[in-house]
This record gives sequence, structure tokens and C-alpha cells, in this order.
Amino acid sequence: MATRATRVAAAAVLALTMSGCRQDMHDAPRYDPLEASTVLAKGASAQPLVEGTVARGHLNDDVLLHTGKVDGKPADLFPFAIARTDLDRGEQRFNIYCAPCHGKTGDGNGMVVQRGYRQAASMHIDRLRTVQAGYIFDVITNGYGAMKDYKGQIPVEDRWRIVAYIRALQMTRTASPADIPAAEMQRMNAPPPAPAPVKAGGHGGE
Repeated sequence: MATRATRVAAAAVLALTMSGCRQDMHDAPRYDPLEASTVLAKGASAQPLVEGTVARGHLNDDVLLHTGKVDGKPADLFPFAIARTDLDRGEQRFNIYCAPCHGKTGDGNGMVVQRGYRQAASMHIDRLRTVQAGYIFDVITNGYGAMKDYKGQIPVEDRWRIVAYIRALQMTRTASPADIPAAEMQRMNAPPPAPAPVKAGGHGGE
């Protein structure tokens, strides 16, 4: 009796399963590539991409930009020209993501280090002052030692801006007057402007 009941139940399940298989499941309501359409514009199933669509594939074709390397080795150049606005952005991002460990001056004595976390690397040691810019970019991207990667938090262009700002921090310790452009040196050595004359009468009629 148990075997017969099992067979009946199995037959019932099979019948229910087969009843769900209909021909319209084979003829799915979709368009094949380049198929004509009676509904969409110009009678074509292939429509222009919506503005702002992100392409799939070939997003990281610029190897230097996305890896910091040329021919598989860290590159000592930037993938785009660095302007003052890029340095300002780099400083902002550095203070958010890097300064908690490395400190705002890059000495490796940030606030979390002062609170007992392991000592962070100083940006001013000889090894990091002479290392390629692409190496620093790779460390920010993929992490190094106890330092986690930041590719998920910092967009690729901002990582390069941070690298540029780190170079600027390093130059504050090693630059000489000969490294300053002549026009900038002249501006720095110019006497301060004379204070504006005070109008007679003063505040409150005095």
C-alpha cells in the first residue's frame, strides 16, 4: 500500500509539472538581436543607448591610469597633467583617507597611531621619496602590509591626485630656492601691500 501511494503521488507531481510546460515558454516575449519591432521607434528592436549608459568591458584600457605601471613596472609619471585644482583635491582626499594614520604632514603619526595603532610609514623616508609615483598609486589601490586597499573608496583619478599631493608634501622637506619658479619667487619676495587709509571719523563717529 505504501509503494502504491508513493507511485500515485509521484504521478500527480509529474502531471502538475508537465501542465506548466506550454509552447509560449519557448516563444518568450523578447527580441532577438536586430529583430524588427512593431512597437519601438523606427521599427527596430535595437535602440540608441540611453544618455549616461556605462559601457561593459574596455573600461580599464588605460593601463597607466588604472595600474600605475608601464610594461609591468611602476611608472614615474602621471597619466594626466596635474593642476593646482588637482593638488587641492588631492590634499582634501589625503586628509580624509590617509591622514588618520599617516598624519596631515605625512610623518606617519596620525591620530589612530597616537591612540595605539601600529606606526604608519612616514612619507619622508628616503625609500618613499625616491620611489616611483606608480608604486605609491599601487599601494593606495591594492594595499600593503597592514594597510588595506582603497580602490573601493577612492576613484582612480583621485588616487593619482593623492599621489601628487604626497609628492608636494615630500618637496616641502627637500626643495630648495632653486626649485621655485622665478615668477613665484618674485611674488614671495615682494613687499606686502600698504594698508588701506583709515577714513576720518572712525567707528561710531569718533
